[in-house]
Amino acid sequence: MKTVMILSDATGETAERMVRAATMQFSEQVQIRLYSRVRLESELSQIIEKAAEQRALVVFTVVNTEERELITRLVEKYNVEAVDLIGALISKLAMFLGSAPAGVPGLLHTISEDYFRRIEAVEFAVKNDDGAEPRNLPKADLVLVGISRTSKTPLSTYLAQRGLKVANVPLVLGVDPPEELAQVEDKKVFGLIVQPDMLMRIRQARLSHLGMPQDSSYGQRTHIESEITYCREIFRKHPNWPVIDVTNRAIEETAADILRIYQERNS
Repeated sequence: MKTVMILSDATGETAERMVRAATMQFSEQVQIRLYSRVRLESELSQIIEKAAEQRALVVFTVVNTEERELITRLVEKYNVEAVDLIGALISKLAMFLGSAPAGVPGLLHTISEDYFRRIEAVEFAVKNDDGAEPRNLPKADLVLVGISRTSKTPLSTYLAQRGLKVANVPLVLGVDPPEELAQVEDKKVFGLIVQPDMLMRIRQARLSHLGMPQDSSYGQRTHIESEITYCREIFRKHPNWPVIDVTNRAIEETAADILRIYQERNS
């Protein structure tokens, strides 16, 4: 089995993900070894020498110019195949921007962590949309609760893109909320409400789009008012849940209010 050695002056997690993603394109099995926070010449020499003995491929992400040059000299000395994942990009950016790079290890990891956190949050929101996985509610950063067509899904997606794991729970007339909702801290739960006239227009438009009869109870004012009453009863039982009226409000506006309250409660 062939070996790929990853050298990094930070955590090396980004490089490892890239290498693993690349090796998935091949049927051959590859052993991947990660050496993180490597900054001493003695450490680098030992690792490169070991790579030569094992005929391994060395992949490195090192932002310090002197350290990159040292690795280049060492791989030439030991005749080791190597790939510089970040050096060429940094050099090109330096020329393009007309300035010198900071050379601070870990900055790429910081950016990468934020990116992967957002991806994970979006996946969580998709899997836990519309009460799909009640058992995951305690794992959420935020839980949105409301009757149908109160912007739960678009809000969940928008907030997930900010790196928050968001689940949403539909309130259905005559049906108790999932038991798992009681396991979520009140400061994480937000109620969503909308005025009946607005909700009736939204639902009737939805029925029309789906080709369903307009006289369905889903779009009738009396049924909608009953749903809203039921919804408010649940909110009254949980006075610590902030309740936000989404009537005639853009997703960004409502999300801004939720984020402000969430940050205040977690500061």
